[in-house]
Formats: sequence, C-alpha cells, structure tokens
Amino acid sequence: MAETLKTRNEEEKVELKPGMHPSYLNILIQKREIKEKTVGIKHRIGVYSAKGGVGKTTVAVNLAYALKGMGLKVGLLDADIDCPNIPFFLGMNNVVPQDYPIIPVEKDGLKIVSTGMFLEDKEKPIIWRGPMKSKMLREFFENTSWGELDYIIIDLPPGTSDTPLSLMQLLSLDGIILVTTPQTIAAKNAIRSGMMAKRMNVSILGIVETMSGAGLKGAKDAAEKLNTAVLGSIRYSEKFDALSDSGKVPFIEDKEIRDAFTDIAKKIDSRLK
Repeated sequence: MAETLKTRNEEEKVELKPGMHPSYLNILIQKREIKEKTVGIKHRIGVYSAKGGVGKTTVAVNLAYALKGMGLKVGLLDADIDCPNIPFFLGMNNVVPQDYPIIPVEKDGLKIVSTGMFLEDKEKPIIWRGPMKSKMLREFFENTSWGELDYIIIDLPPGTSDTPLSLMQLLSLDGIILVTTPQTIAAKNAIRSGMMAKRMNVSILGIVETMSGAGLKGAKDAAEKLNTAVLGSIRYSEKFDALSDSGKVPFIEDKEIRDAFTDIAKKIDSRLK
C-alpha cells in the first residue's frame, strides 16, 4: 500500500510494509524531519543498557572527550530526560541555556545539551509521561542548533521503552555501545538491550565493561550472546568515582583512564569509516 509521506520540504511515496499500521507514517514523517534538521551530524552513537547504574553516563562522557581528543567535532546529548546526570559529571550545575532554538552549551570544545541544564532546582524531579519525554527528545534534534559534528554521543536512559524506543525509531543511529558491569544480572540486561536494538534494526558496535576486575566476565558473556565485540574495559577505581562525583572528567585527569577510552574511541571510529 502506497501512502504519501509529506515533510516540510518534500513529498515522496512510502510503501507501508504488510501488517504495518498507517499511524506509523507519523513516525516516518518525524524521522525524515529530524534527518533534515541534523544533516550536519555525520555519526550518531547511543550509549545504552537496560539496567541503570552500570556506567552509561560515565562511558558517554569520557568517550565524547576521547573522540574530541582525536581532533573530531563532538556533541554530547543527555537523553535521560527525567533523570539527567551529565551536568553533574561535568560540573555544569549552574548552566542554563536561554536561547530557542536551543544552542548547545560548549565545554572543553564539546557541544552539550541536557534537560538538567534547564532546571533551576537541580534536585527537583522531572515527572513526565512517555509522550512528553518523546516530545523533548524531538526538540533536542529538530530545534537544537548542533551545527557540523563528526559525532554526537547520546546517553540513553535505562529500560527498553519510552525514550530508548523513540530514539531508535526516530533517529538514524549508526549504532549503539552497550555497557555492562561484571555481574551476571548486568550482563543479562545488556543482552536485553542488544536484543531490542537488533529488533529495531540498530547495529551494536560493541560492549564496554565498567567497574571491571579480571576476566571481563559480564562483557564476554553479553558479547558472545549478541555476536558482537568487547570494545574495552574500565577498571574499578575509587579515584574514578571521586573525580566523577566532584564534576571532574576522569579522561582529563588520569592517564590510564585516558588511554582506555582513547583505545575504545579509535575502535569505534575505525568501524564507522
């Protein structure tokens, strides 16, 4: 069945696949409009796991810095709409963008956007249902001036619904990086995340294990199940936690951490060239 998909700039014929509900045309329209608005972004990478507390934000922030350290133009988006943490990790608690369309805040050469930047009371909860979170996510692409970027790193919230679903539906992701800790339950949830990505036709670039010891058990189990690679590991370190808690970026402050994330960043960049 052919239907007309009309965006702001053009019309084209879209063939709805058998069994696809006509309402999916709205998603196709939004996806096309986001693509038009983000034409200057070369690569879109999600950092993801269904389980919270495994270090997604840690990986997203330090990976963004690693890519920037390679001479690339990088944006960092906090897509955890109702529980944003990137401003805390970067010591940006008093930064509030005032422009609309949204102008990303720049720090250390990165372009950064987070709902946490729009809150005067940083401890006040954001209590939104799924449609509101999806609308905010679209704002971050349709009405945000990202400009020319080699990469945008997107810190996804945990879970397998709402925001992760909207992002995978609406944004043409180049792939996702899964994050796990060594624990079996964390690996199982990373596998759930990967299965969701596969179902949404999103490539898995690989897995990073955080709070790692010896053996990479969680990452290896998940990688074997999902038929993907282990990109690297970040060893457990009290110093790492202390730096992040104080709003300092471990990538900048510690050579061992910098080397680990640079190696991961190089693997990702080589896969997408």
